[in-house]
Amino acid sequence: MIKGYVRNRNLGKARELFESMPERDVCSWNTILSGYAQNGCVDEARRVFDRMPEKNEVSWNALLSAYVQNSRMEEACRLFRSRENWALVSWNCLLGGFVKKKMIVEARQFFDSMNVRDVVSWNTIISGYAQNGEIVEARKLFDESPVQDVFTWTAMVSGYVQNRMVEEARELFDKMPERNEVSWNAMLAGYVQGERMELAKELFDIMPFRNVSTWNTMITGYAQCGDVSEAKKLFDKMPKRDPVSWAAMIAGYSQCGHGYEALRLFVQMEREGGRLNRSSFSSALSTCADVVALELGKQLHGRLVKGGYETGCFVGNALLLMYCKCGSIEEAYDLFEEMTGKDIVSWNTMIAGYSRHGFGEEALRFFESMKREGLKPDDATLVAVLSACSHTGLVDKGRQYFYTMTQDFGVTPNSQHYACMVDLLGRAGFLEEAHNLMKNMPFEPDGAIWGTLLGASRVHGNTELAETAADKIFAMEPENSGMYVLLSNLYASSGRWGDVGKLRLKMRDKGVKKVPGYSWIEIQNKTHTFSVGDEFHPEKDEIYAFLEDLDLRMKKAGYVSKTSVVLHDVEEEEKECMVRYHSERLAVAYGIMRVSSGKPIRVMKNLRVCEDCHNAIKCMAKVTGRLIILRDNNRFHHFKDGSCSCGDYW
Repeated sequence: MIKGYVRNRNLGKARELFESMPERDVCSWNTILSGYAQNGCVDEARRVFDRMPEKNEVSWNALLSAYVQNSRMEEACRLFRSRENWALVSWNCLLGGFVKKKMIVEARQFFDSMNVRDVVSWNTIISGYAQNGEIVEARKLFDESPVQDVFTWTAMVSGYVQNRMVEEARELFDKMPERNEVSWNAMLAGYVQGERMELAKELFDIMPFRNVSTWNTMITGYAQCGDVSEAKKLFDKMPKRDPVSWAAMIAGYSQCGHGYEALRLFVQMEREGGRLNRSSFSSALSTCADVVALELGKQLHGRLVKGGYETGCFVGNALLLMYCKCGSIEEAYDLFEEMTGKDIVSWNTMIAGYSRHGFGEEALRFFESMKREGLKPDDATLVAVLSACSHTGLVDKGRQYFYTMTQDFGVTPNSQHYACMVDLLGRAGFLEEAHNLMKNMPFEPDGAIWGTLLGASRVHGNTELAETAADKIFAMEPENSGMYVLLSNLYASSGRWGDVGKLRLKMRDKGVKKVPGYSWIEIQNKTHTFSVGDEFHPEKDEIYAFLEDLDLRMKKAGYVSKTSVVLHDVEEEEKECMVRYHSERLAVAYGIMRVSSGKPIRVMKNLRVCEDCHNAIKCMAKVTGRLIILRDNNRFHHFKDGSCSCGDYW
């Protein structure tokens, strides 16, 4: 009976039954001791051990194993020294504990002190050195070992693979007198880690046996190399799938930018009764964040709660990122407050989230709270903090953080930190200081940093500096159509139509094509996508009629179209008509029509929102009394009562 309770992890009942027994023999004591030990209740196991009137080899080994399995090596060593004549299995248990804790020096000293060693002893120490990166010493021990079984050879092959020495691994693999599933999978993993998928496929095809781990390794390898079609072919052929199989395929789609396929596969997994694990949930949530599927993300959150998953770091951070990237910073905050065991990623996600949403002061308050909690900021933290200073206009504070980050936090500024500083200074109009900072950087500015300077020059009308930045970008990234558009906007706003035409010819000669803009909105789990002047939406006539009426209300409220963003030298009336039907304006109009009053309207755009649409959406929010949240490829904009959280700089 006690064994039954222990097997079902009902330790309370097991203890109750044990205490009620009129007589107990050493077997009864060992059963309750092993029950506590196997379930991680080490202190309770020790108390039972100390009460035992009689102990045998099983009793001592059960407690020793409990200490080792729970990484309590000091207590394990004290117990080991407290008696003599331990069996070889006990010596191997303690040796394995040292290896597991990566205490390789202590492991070697203990190994050398062993009077008797068997193949398990040699395999354990060889694996320890290999896993610790000391592959030369591992090979020396391998060659010295008096007896070698398939596990000895596999340990060495795995060691070479873990240290990315694939040629050496294959040479040893070919010499193996016998191989098992682990051997084959280790060699396969070596090719996959090195992204040598042709060799991996050759090995996969000749494997005498394949388990689910074999298939998962290949699927992960193809997905990591961006070949999701090949990964899907293998996935469909699998004789049996486990949660790792589904998670690998979902993650592969997500990482390769196929968000909707990832979500469809997640739904298929649920329909087929696939077991959900933390990894598949995390991949699905990451995909929801990428494609801004907030409603589905909320449903996944509900399933996590219903399934009894704690909102610890792994799943909790995925949820935080999903809410932040889907434009629901308030729900991200509520979740953050509920989370158990927040780590640096949790804090960084919230600081970056508030920063991207344009709430710089809240981001900095989180930063100060994080420091008070005793967490040390890392490079990602400082990127978010500098970005927050930029969005809030705190130039002096941003300068202070930047120039003292190495001294205060031990973080050396990288290209992202410099890009934030250029943005901070450029946003505030300190273009010369921003340019000088770039000249004195410890490395050459990349296209992103020059792009930041170009954007600032456009906003402040500094054509000369904008042209300098553009020339640098065109040399580094000749196919970056976005930078051509930024410079064209500057020329157009200055009436320099000849230069606009020259840029257009330059783009054509270099084969640079402007990325078509599109916007989308999710309503009741359905995504509605719009392009400029969209003619394909089934409700287009209603949308255009609504926009015409809304345009009249906006003009009465003082809205004037900023037609300088139109890169064509045509009449003003035609320009007004051209900007009125930009994709983001169509999506917002549809949101006002179909999203219930009182709920925020969330729209996403693949490109930077144009200046006229930005002004128009501010006015839309004012005349309709709605909160409109727009995420473009740069940041979030919260439009409310005629103003935007970005402060009209983006």
